[in-house]
Amino acid sequence: MFTLCNALAVVASDFQLLLVLRVVPAFFHPVYCALAFSVAAASVAPEDAPRAVARINMGVAAGMVVGVPISNVLAATFDFSMAMVFFAGVTGLMFLLTMAFVPDLPVTQPMRYGAQLSVLKRPPVWLAIVAVICLNGSIFGVYNYLADYLQKVAALPGELIAALLLVYGLLNICGSYLGGNLLARCPRTTVRLFPLCTIALYCLLFVGGGKLLPLLAALIVAWGILGGINANINQYLLACVASDAPDFSNGLFLTAANLGCMAGTMISGFFIHSLGLPFVVCGGLLLAAAALLLTKFVHCRADEQQATDCPIGS
Repeated sequence: MFTLCNALAVVASDFQLLLVLRVVPAFFHPVYCALAFSVAAASVAPEDAPRAVARINMGVAAGMVVGVPISNVLAATFDFSMAMVFFAGVTGLMFLLTMAFVPDLPVTQPMRYGAQLSVLKRPPVWLAIVAVICLNGSIFGVYNYLADYLQKVAALPGELIAALLLVYGLLNICGSYLGGNLLARCPRTTVRLFPLCTIALYCLLFVGGGKLLPLLAALIVAWGILGGINANINQYLLACVASDAPDFSNGLFLTAANLGCMAGTMISGFFIHSLGLPFVVCGGLLLAAAALLLTKFVHCRADEQQATDCPIGS
């Protein structure tokens, strides 16, 4: 679907058709990611699943960091259709590599839709969903206004803004790797400390981030790492509370994460509208504080070998 839509976008001359050709792959993107999470987790021992999922998150982050600049350069140097040619080639190559190297994964014990949906009857699942919404919203609700913040509050030139955004994206990759290792070693500490670190970051950003360039640069470095860790925590929370329906839980994770991005952007935008751009961090602070409370009460089951509660809450 990605290859087909990108290839058709190369020759599309009608805006409505081009819009459809961008919406269709956007619809299939979370489906693809959910499949990738499930395959990665199923390919390793249960205790190594967080590390395997982290690799998928690293790939997602790397694709955004590399893909966006390449598409912009191609579109600016040649035209938009050349950018679509590049992406059609990349996705076509990935299709061939998938056919060649990903083994057949037959379903040995099909899980009925009703059995998967039944996990929604559990209160911990809904707590985890809301926690993921708050966690993702706390990071990306503020980040979506970062370029505007750097330009209007910090008064930075465009070249430096682009460099800082690139640094943020690259450190998302590092954060994904770090997050997988932390969750495999000390999940309880990682989940509980994450909202506290986010709150501390936004407090520092509000106090001096717009005035001191070295502090601002350091905060963006920390922010990028937290953004990568965040994705792993989100997937981990829902995988724990719905471990008996892993494919469905991955879909829930992506849905909740996207809802969090939308809600966080809206809440941060409300603070900008009411108090001004420097107060954009208030949206992140509010959601991070809510996530801190929610993760404390999320209870979930660990793997069958341990037969204990997943160490996320008390």
